[in-house]
Amino acid sequence: MTHRPRSGVLLPAVAALALALGACSSDGSPDGAGDAAAPSSSAAESTASAAPAPEGPFGDGCAAVPVEGEGSVAGMADDPVATAAASNPALSALVQAVQAASLVETFNTTPDITVLAPANPAFEALPADQLAALLGDTAQLTAVLTHHVIPGRLGPAELAGTHTTLNNDQITVEGSGTDLTVAADATVLGQAEATVLCGNLQTANATVYVIDQVLAPAEQ
Repeated sequence: MTHRPRSGVLLPAVAALALALGACSSDGSPDGAGDAAAPSSSAAESTASAAPAPEGPFGDGCAAVPVEGEGSVAGMADDPVATAAASNPALSALVQAVQAASLVETFNTTPDITVLAPANPAFEALPADQLAALLGDTAQLTAVLTHHVIPGRLGPAELAGTHTTLNNDQITVEGSGTDLTVAADATVLGQAEATVLCGNLQTANATVYVIDQVLAPAEQ
């Protein structure tokens, strides 16, 4: 007996096989699948490498900021920077230095500035005789303190870079996001880089970054 092919079964099967083969590239991947995956992976790596800039205060040192009162984040926001710092117990050594240099009015009345504010341990780390000599030399103390002030309010995304200070010299901040530092050789002790303990604090006329080292002005 002669058997006829059952075309109703074979033809759909052949068509399905042809479609499957046509959808595969020479390396066994669906057409365009490899090209689509590469940009996605690259974009993910690029996103991961760029640290996001925080919108509010950041840093482990912010835990030392009072929760309420004049020295709190909210309390500092409506006072000029020297007055706000005087209300924050973590900045009492800086306030003493600013008062010794007669710079309270300068700090309070200069509009739109960024202050890199050494915390108390930064001053306490200086040898006692060196700190006493600094506090007793008004010209040198003024140079040191104004070196910590940058004209303009700089947010975390803008702080990295080289900036001219109120001392008319330059300071370079490196990093991004919440990881912002100043090189060790730009500090008074020259032993460790300066890091931000609590950053992006707002006062009436300044954006403040509390740091863990006293910075050294450039030789003039």
